[in-house]
Amino acid sequence: MTSTVDPISLPQRAASNDPEIDREALANLLVEIARNVDPDYRARLDGVPTADPRMETLRQLLVGREISELSRVAHLLDEPEQLASAVGGVLPSAAARAPHVQLGEALTPAVERAVQRSIQKSPRTLTDILYPVFLPAIRKSIGEKIDQTFQSLNETLRHIFTWHGLKWRFEAWRTGASFSEVVLKHSLVYRVEHVFLINRNSGILIAHVTADNATSEDPQLISSMLSAIQDFVKDSFNEKEQSGLDTIRFGELRLWSEVGPFATLVAVIRGNPPEELHEIVRDVLFRIHDEYSQALEQFDGDSSQLAGIETQLQSCVELKQEDSNQGFPWLVVAAVLLVLIPAGGWFFLSWQSGQRWQAYVSRLSTQPGIIVAEQKVRDGQFYIAGLRDPLAADPQALLSGTQVDPARVHSQWQFYQSLDPEFVLKRLTASLAPPKSVRLSIVEDRIVAEGDAPDTWIDRARAAARQLEAGGPVFDFSKVRDVSPEARAAEHWQTYVSRLEAQPGIIVAQQRASGGHFYISGLRDPQAADPQALLSGTGVDPARVHSQWQFYQSLDPKFVVKRLMASLTPPDSVRFSIIKDRIVVVGEAPAAWIDRARVAAQQLAADGLSLEISELRELTPQKLTHLREAIQAVDILFDSGKAVPGPEQLPVLDKLANQLKELAKDARKAGVTAQFMLTGHSDAVGRETANASISAARAETVRALLKKRGVAPESLLVRGAGTFEPAETENSRTGSSANRRVSVTVNFH
Repeated sequence: MTSTVDPISLPQRAASNDPEIDREALANLLVEIARNVDPDYRARLDGVPTADPRMETLRQLLVGREISELSRVAHLLDEPEQLASAVGGVLPSAAARAPHVQLGEALTPAVERAVQRSIQKSPRTLTDILYPVFLPAIRKSIGEKIDQTFQSLNETLRHIFTWHGLKWRFEAWRTGASFSEVVLKHSLVYRVEHVFLINRNSGILIAHVTADNATSEDPQLISSMLSAIQDFVKDSFNEKEQSGLDTIRFGELRLWSEVGPFATLVAVIRGNPPEELHEIVRDVLFRIHDEYSQALEQFDGDSSQLAGIETQLQSCVELKQEDSNQGFPWLVVAAVLLVLIPAGGWFFLSWQSGQRWQAYVSRLSTQPGIIVAEQKVRDGQFYIAGLRDPLAADPQALLSGTQVDPARVHSQWQFYQSLDPEFVLKRLTASLAPPKSVRLSIVEDRIVAEGDAPDTWIDRARAAARQLEAGGPVFDFSKVRDVSPEARAAEHWQTYVSRLEAQPGIIVAQQRASGGHFYISGLRDPQAADPQALLSGTGVDPARVHSQWQFYQSLDPKFVVKRLMASLTPPDSVRFSIIKDRIVVVGEAPAAWIDRARVAAQQLAADGLSLEISELRELTPQKLTHLREAIQAVDILFDSGKAVPGPEQLPVLDKLANQLKELAKDARKAGVTAQFMLTGHSDAVGRETANASISAARAETVRALLKKRGVAPESLLVRGAGTFEPAETENSRTGSSANRRVSVTVNFH
């Protein structure tokens, strides 16, 4: 019978962290599922859901809490920060509950790696931590070892050539102990008579043990005095807290003190104890601290918790060594002598052979190109190995004179190249094969090459120098001159360029060599030397030189004086001189000329030069001044591009000619000679060379016209100023026409 009961809806219960399960809801759900169990139920009905909601409800009831926890843990694992926080919350309690053995085994590798990395990263941190703890102990231990060494050496030397020394040497050979141990055993006689254990902080006596037949005063009083002495020394000499007074000596008595964390052990020793006794006393103090550490730390005068401590101290007072008074062993001495005589002879021969071998090894070690890495003597044979440069001395040949049997020497030398300058020089000479014009030498551990060589050899030398840079001596070939034609030509060209750069009035802006030709450009003052003429004697082919010079006016005083002489045309009574880069004009001159010189001085001042005319005196008579000024105010004007004045200028020329003749006549009467300078000018239109030419042509035209009008030709001088002396600035048409003129300057001689 198939059940037709519809599935019932049960309230869904959300997953909870509550460990208890709703038992009633679970029971009802199981009953409902049992009522609906029918194998054919799902097959007969269409549209049955693939998942029964009641099964989901059952799953939530049974494992809902576990599903929720698993989801939370999975989410926690996906978040590194939350996982770290969760692990950090449980790690301390987990470490506290874990067994100590298992926890130590688990943490040991990680802690060891962390400590190792910390020390590798900052070793000083560990040093700073251990320094205050271990330094005093190390220093004290080293001091005791040094004292022990000196004590052993002193006693050994004192008894080495005595009968006791021979007897003790035989005993050392028989027992296998060292001779120094046997000497100390028999020569050091001592006895520990008292042992005091004193509290380190309070100075109270903890325990005291006395040897048999040993006498002393009140132990507590002695303990207090020892503590007071310790404090006095610390306060007086500013000793550190962890240090203390180690030894006190009074006659045959010695007080040895060993300081522990909580107590100090003081041993009173009579005689000469060995230094090893320090270690025995220190071991007793360590055992006491290990067994009674807590009681010693809390000690307040009550010794009830330190029962048995005197037993530990008793082991110290039992330490002693008495002098033995045995008879002299003549038989032993005789036997020892019989053995020692041949042994001594053999030892002497062996020692002598070893000395010869060491002398040979020392000779080898001082040889350049030989490095002795290992040498030893075994069974009468000598073995030596190391490195040897093929250019070094032959080790076998060095055996001569050392008295070492070559048949007993076994050597093994590995090839290597020494960086000694002598060997490097030999290898360079063999590999580079320098020409006869090149000389290689050693100068202060540097290999220096000097002379002339072709560029191919210089390139090889440069490559060899780069190879030697890695630890070898410096190879300096800077003094080798390249003798190839290209290098010679370049050298000659640089000589010519240097000569040009040294010339005043010439500025080299650019120079280069390309394809066997040389190119140079710059600025040149017309007064400067001719660059082409300077090529003479330099060895440079003029046909291969291409130069381009731009015009400029140099401010060199010599050139400025030349330009002033050409432009001012000074009278014979005026003299120019250069004094410390200053141009000084002295003498007598007409006022007009002085005015022109004053204008020139102002122009030069703008360029940073000084023209001093303060020493000039006026030469012109007073009655000629007016006529001279009228003449110098006259300008003959020209049309643009014309060298002949227009018809409108003819009346001006007629008047000017009459004035010139009148002035010349009056000047002769005054005892001076008048001379007239006709200066042609031009505007700035066109090329400079053309302007200079037309200005000179205009002056020549005016001279011819004045001569035609009766002016003495010998009194007329002409010059072309071009555009260099403008009458007005050419910012207007009027300015340009005013600059196209011929001016007259009157000079008296």
